[in-house]
Amino acid sequence: MSILFITGIDTGIGKTYITGLIARSFLKSNRSVITQKLAQTGCDGISEDIITHRKIMGIDLVEEDRDFTTCNYVFKFPASPHLSAELENRSIDVNKIIESTEKLAVKYDNVLIEGVGGLFVPLTPDYLSIDFIKDQKYPVILVTSSRLGSINHTLMSIEALNLRNIQIKSIVYIRLKNEDTIIGNDTLKVIKNYLSTNRLDHTQILEVPEFDLNSIPDIDFNGIFY
Repeated sequence: MSILFITGIDTGIGKTYITGLIARSFLKSNRSVITQKLAQTGCDGISEDIITHRKIMGIDLVEEDRDFTTCNYVFKFPASPHLSAELENRSIDVNKIIESTEKLAVKYDNVLIEGVGGLFVPLTPDYLSIDFIKDQKYPVILVTSSRLGSINHTLMSIEALNLRNIQIKSIVYIRLKNEDTIIGNDTLKVIKNYLSTNRLDHTQILEVPEFDLNSIPDIDFNGIFY
């Protein structure tokens, strides 16, 4: 049984698409897999990110989606989960999320948990996403991209994870179609150099092209998990 946490350097970096793409790769290799969302804001009903995962995976919603096991907390206001919950006079019980993960892990061999925004997004006023990852000892997939500004956000994320002894299983680097190639190449070079300088060069980096739901690539992610 394997539980992996997919986080990103910021909101809108591509965590949802990469989570779905990893799950798609597992399915094509006949590996039992399900995705889970830590919390969802800015929508109503079933998590829109879970719905996107299923589209990328090429499957229908499953029972655990419909009973909200794969995303216990969905809030209408598009903000950090702690604020969205507060506006609805609700609160997030981390233990409930953990129980859902354990329930999923009984049925599926691999559980991929997609985070919310970046590492320091609060789940509650005094409990951050990175606290959750550390407490659960989950290995992390860090999603970044070639967009301008990624160097700063990526290196800070790596630093934060490393300081907390959180394993970075892999870094997924999304090559954006309209981003300057010179910037994209240099950003990747700086990230690799930082990993090497900080004795983290065992961390694998996988480059993935930008894609949408009309052109989903088949990428083999199996190798980065062994």
